[in-house]
Amino acid sequence: QVQLAESGGGLVQPGGSLRLACVVSGNIWNLYIMGWYRQAPGKEREMVATITRGGTLKYADSLEGRFTISKDEGQNTFYLHMDKMKPEDTAVYYCNGEMFVSASVREIWGQGTQVTVSS
Repeated sequence: QVQLAESGGGLVQPGGSLRLACVVSGNIWNLYIMGWYRQAPGKEREMVATITRGGTLKYADSLEGRFTISKDEGQNTFYLHMDKMKPEDTAVYYCNGEMFVSASVREIWGQGTQVTVSS
């Protein structure tokens, strides 16, 4: 059974950087797409960035190029590197993966990690 576990959240000052990691228990190649989502207090969960098995990237327009998603199949891990962080980046960040199981799509979520941007 594939599971996801995030790490790397915490408190960072405005303008700072942070890297989140999502470890895939099981084989990362089982996932055809991986991504990061976030949910701020009182707001809906939103897509931050996704990466496909083949390496195709997609980012939320609001990020203005500040975040980078990447993956390391050898480590069964994918990452979100966040630069020039702003207070509005404060949210719980979730990693997500999708895989085919018996011809249907199964969506997997991590438990979430808190990111707070504040001075």
